[in-house]
Amino acid sequence: MLEFLENNSIYVVLFIVLVVWAGVFTFLFNTDKRLKKIEKELKEN
Repeated sequence: MLEFLENNSIYVVLFIVLVVWAGVFTFLFNTDKRLKKIEKELKEN
């Protein structure tokens, strides 16, 4: 396993960066959905 990580370290880094970006986009998407819901509730009242 260690040999794989040493030989393919660029792929490991790219995978970690991809996971981080996916998490950021998921967080932003969920925050946007909640914000739109709150804005809609405020407009109705």
